[in-house]
Amino acid sequence: MSNSPYNIDVSVTPAYIADQSDPQNGHYVFSYTVTIRNTGAVPAKLLTRHWIITDGDGQVQEVKGDGVIGEQPHLKPGEGFQYTSGTFMNTPVGMMQGSYQMLADDGETFDAVIPSFRLSIPNILH
Repeated sequence: MSNSPYNIDVSVTPAYIADQSDPQNGHYVFSYTVTIRNTGAVPAKLLTRHWIITDGDGQVQEVKGDGVIGEQPHLKPGEGFQYTSGTFMNTPVGMMQGSYQMLADDGETFDAVIPSFRLSIPNILH
């Protein structure tokens, strides 16, 4: 893929939100900050998102929609976009992964992979 003119790098930093969580009732809230950077040669617009959220019991939730946080950022080569969003689960540990569908200025559509990352309350895993 490194030879492709269409390349979007995605990195994610998750965090546990203790003051919005209720562990006694199996409600765990997490935020995640996503950084999207166009490392390709062609400007591209983020059209849609597709998240796969898997909790510690193996329950899968899929989230699809237009843009991110109400925006559809258009990234020129070298430009980046960062946003923070959140989710909740019924278990203290889980995973998220997904993809963004991108539309390059030359009309080509392609997927930007969101690598898998862990959601967990602090100190639960060693």
